[in-house]
Amino acid sequence: MKLITFQYQEEELIGIVQENEVAPLREFATMEALIRAGLPEALPEERIPLSQVKLLAPIPRPSQDVICLGMNFADHSKEAARFSDTMKRENYAVYFSKRVNEAVADKGEVDSHPEVTSQLDYEAEIAFVIGKDAYQVPREKVKDYIFGYTIINDVSAREAQTLHKQFYFGKSLDTFTPMGPCLVTSDEFSFPPEINIRCYVNEELRQDGNTRQWIFGIEDVVSELSAGMTLKAGTIVAMGTPAGVGMGFTPPRFLKKQDIVRCEADGIGSLTNTIK
Repeated sequence: MKLITFQYQEEELIGIVQENEVAPLREFATMEALIRAGLPEALPEERIPLSQVKLLAPIPRPSQDVICLGMNFADHSKEAARFSDTMKRENYAVYFSKRVNEAVADKGEVDSHPEVTSQLDYEAEIAFVIGKDAYQVPREKVKDYIFGYTIINDVSAREAQTLHKQFYFGKSLDTFTPMGPCLVTSDEFSFPPEINIRCYVNEELRQDGNTRQWIFGIEDVVSELSAGMTLKAGTIVAMGTPAGVGMGFTPPRFLKKQDIVRCEADGIGSLTNTIK
């Protein structure tokens, strides 16, 4: 099931995509409210043509920072370490958070923030969303806590990321979290998922990976984090990016204004954004 957040006649709504239409779920104010309540047993009769709606990020204004994994693909871990000693991964998962005042939708624009960075980079990632409060969840039960999956472009200002030796500032500038185009419920995928993910810059394929390549899987992440902290329903966790980011090239190939970045994931769709 594909869920979207959208604008229709100046109203922000949640809905379920049905081919070329969307069934609005007017009883839920936000996607997070839907996640906490659970999916409805029956769809409403109302339908709106998709051509008449403006797509927003599935969770436009997350109530908590996005949790991210750094260097969770072996090939990306190597290219990151070459770029900066501050990005060396040891034997444990690298966690950081990403502030999201408002997530950017498919077809939205990413501010290049030239006053802050000249090393603007892209990272195509699969993110999962927690479906119910998770605390001290054993690995074998993690599957029951996963609501669905979406695509995130973890846009990064590399100078800020390396200068501060922690990723928070360099990952959290306004518009640095494109998300979408939808949130696909977990029953559409095997568990653990095996999802192909790609990234194109100006139609040039830069990244091509599969979630099978994750060093730490969803079971590792949820069981480890929930051992000592509650992951609230609606929590978004971005699982890392494959090799091929701009900093991984020699010389690096960072983004510039008017570049078009498209992140694709099989079974979810594509997320396309323009750098301004």
